[in-house]
Amino acid sequence: MTDGVTIGQAAAFADITIKTVRHYHKLGLLDEPARDSSGYRRYGSPELLRLVQVRTLAAAGVPLADLGPLIDSDAAQFADALADVGRRLTARIAELTAQRDTLDRLTSGDRTLLPDRAVAMLEGMPALGFTPDDVQTARESFVLAKALVPEGFDDYLADIEHALRDPRFVELAKRSAEVIGWESDDPRVAELATDMAEHYLANPAQLRIVTGLQAHTETATRYRLIAHHGEKQNSASGRLALLVETKLRAAGIDIPRPE
Repeated sequence: MTDGVTIGQAAAFADITIKTVRHYHKLGLLDEPARDSSGYRRYGSPELLRLVQVRTLAAAGVPLADLGPLIDSDAAQFADALADVGRRLTARIAELTAQRDTLDRLTSGDRTLLPDRAVAMLEGMPALGFTPDDVQTARESFVLAKALVPEGFDDYLADIEHALRDPRFVELAKRSAEVIGWESDDPRVAELATDMAEHYLANPAQLRIVTGLQAHTETATRYRLIAHHGEKQNSASGRLALLVETKLRAAGIDIPRPE
């Protein structure tokens, strides 16, 4: 009677494939047993035990490169190594959970992946008299702000939430949206710029909507991408924004200049 089992039987015993067993051999995780008189390798109890240990640890998330030293380590080293693997798996689970949540939101139609707080604000804008185009522009600006200045995004949202409770701010915001249909040299542009600058200067908390993101940016470039999103070159809206910024600078407010 021949002692030991064939590679196929060993693989079945460990609930893995023959290919996996051979891969373990190639990596040096499992010594290849000697061949019997018929030319077959026979796996005895030591090889089977090692095979089960390797398979169990691999299934638990231990990298194959760490398996050899881990199996041969003492009890304390073994426990420390497993704790480290546990921490890495916990981080990976959190990452996968976040990815699943992102997929869920994409499936539900939220392609901007804005936080609920921002979505609620956008959903409330029509009740304040903002048009669908106004809401879309605000949505795109929020996406840019979240992507370009993530560390300042929560404060930015808080400032806008507070400002939207001010009827005068809402009025000026809606008037600034109407500028899109004006000629760039329309005298109303300068008048609105004056009104907006005076309002911001009289309401420092709302002024942070203009200056807050700047505090988090490395250069003026990212600020301007957000602040001037949707504006066309030499347009009335572009002129309005530049006039407002010029007036605020004249009042001593630090506003990024075009590069």
